[in-house]
Amino acid sequence: MSATDEQSMLLEVSSMEEAQDLAAARWDIRADDVMVVSVEEEKKLFGLFGKRLKVAVRPKADLVSLKARDFLCELFELMDLRVEVEVKEGDVLDITGEDAGIVIGRHGDTLKALEHLLNLAVRKEGGRLRLDSEGYRQRREASLKRLAESAARRALERGRPVPLEPMANWERKVVHLALKDYNDIETRSVGDEPYRHIVVWPRRLERKKPSFYRT
Repeated sequence: MSATDEQSMLLEVSSMEEAQDLAAARWDIRADDVMVVSVEEEKKLFGLFGKRLKVAVRPKADLVSLKARDFLCELFELMDLRVEVEVKEGDVLDITGEDAGIVIGRHGDTLKALEHLLNLAVRKEGGRLRLDSEGYRQRREASLKRLAESAARRALERGRPVPLEPMANWERKVVHLALKDYNDIETRSVGDEPYRHIVVWPRRLERKKPSFYRT
């Protein structure tokens, strides 16, 4: 007997291990990804038929993230890549290991393409996932902020829009946020995935001193 919702389950079983196995099969995840929340012992009349347990369980992380992690692990194993995948911060999957550089690719292109394909795969689940690898996102974020300021400077100096390279959704957010406080600059996302990119527009087309130089 069980009562379930999307991220929790109450089972009547003979052991905690049985509860974890049943929940793992129901959710299609690993048994060690099932967390026991509470256990209530229910004894049968006169001790007949042994004891039964009411066990409340839930996944250790978001189900979409756990399934995506397992998918990536299988994919990397088929590709003979020596990496591990860990769920972090709910929607972030962190890839580490000897072959992590291969997964990142040149300028993060492989990681970006993999993230796009992964999100297409989980779109029906209603989730959106982000991929990281050994601090790449943090380094990329710093690089994007520098790129945004450079593009804004060029847009103001030249008096015309400056298009940037195609970016993932989270990368575009970094650029938008980096320039949101500059009154003389506007950022627009244009195009369709996976080629959607940002165009940096000067609000006034005449040449003027950029806001970066103001005191």
